[in-house]
Amino acid sequence: MNTILENSLEQARPVFPFTAIVGQEEMKLALILNVIDPKIGGVMIMGDRGTGKSTTVRALVDLLPEIQVVADDPFNSDPQDPELMSQEVRERLQRNETLPVTTKKISMVDLPLGATEDRVCGTIDIEKALTEGVKAFEPGLLAKANRGILYVDEVNLLDDHLVDVLLDSAASGWNTVEREGISISHPARFILVGSGNPEEGELRPQLLDRFGMHAQIGTVKDPNLRVQIVEQRASFDAAPLEFRQTYQESQTQLANQIIEARKLLSKVQLDYDYRVKISQICSELDVDGLRGDLVTNRASKAIAAFEGRAEVTPEDIFRVIPLCLRHRLRKDPLESIDSGDKVRDIFKRVFGYA
Repeated sequence: MNTILENSLEQARPVFPFTAIVGQEEMKLALILNVIDPKIGGVMIMGDRGTGKSTTVRALVDLLPEIQVVADDPFNSDPQDPELMSQEVRERLQRNETLPVTTKKISMVDLPLGATEDRVCGTIDIEKALTEGVKAFEPGLLAKANRGILYVDEVNLLDDHLVDVLLDSAASGWNTVEREGISISHPARFILVGSGNPEEGELRPQLLDRFGMHAQIGTVKDPNLRVQIVEQRASFDAAPLEFRQTYQESQTQLANQIIEARKLLSKVQLDYDYRVKISQICSELDVDGLRGDLVTNRASKAIAAFEGRAEVTPEDIFRVIPLCLRHRLRKDPLESIDSGDKVRDIFKRVFGYA
């Protein structure tokens, strides 16, 4: 029955295939690396309107691997890892209950612009708590996004307070709701993906820093590429299922490559000398804190795993370091974000490239 339902949903809302997207390599790489290693900390995508930001993020849903979850648990609890279990599941384990386990695709949750804090964090039914003495919690979007992806379109237009809540949960991996002296916490470890148009306003530097990577995309200038993009979109709109079928093989191949990379990730080695050089680059660029060092280390390992290698090369670091550091250089909110050239120049000098 589930398969029939999934097929009917697939036909009702077909998603543009990820491998059919022309160009925008920087954005696609950043998204894939975050799926391989969610601890990178998400990605902020900034670019002109109409450049396919939302289309690309939503296309990612096809490539997401399956994970094991506790059946009928609203928090997608991991049956093996106590850090990713809800309080209720932990209590069941302590009572030595056998947890029913099922597999499901990593979920992608869309956060609407007009969402309230209660909708995002969840609510506690105070009346039920007082009359029946039970913690009646109505889970919000953060619960649904646990172990998945939370996508915020036009994140720069979102209320600052809500952005703070999101980034705090993304950094700590937990969401705590407190009402009238009653407190409930649940795991909320998700990949935070934000997109926005810089014309509509930038994020504060402190908030930008919380995103692991920053991808900049521009409008394609090449007329031939523009025609190709328009034709592909027209073909998809005319016959979405047939269009998706054309890319089925490349989609499956990329999905399998991501699954293999996730398995290989823990075996990937990053030479100590390279780690020192990464930190030297961060220091010379006057990057605040150590998030830049951590994210660059993780992203370098993820790109090596994606290409099926167990050793990180300087080329791997060169490809990811602008994405990891460019948004951390801005000290003044009125400054524009570096295109990545400044980071690349210092990389070449530190690594001894001509």
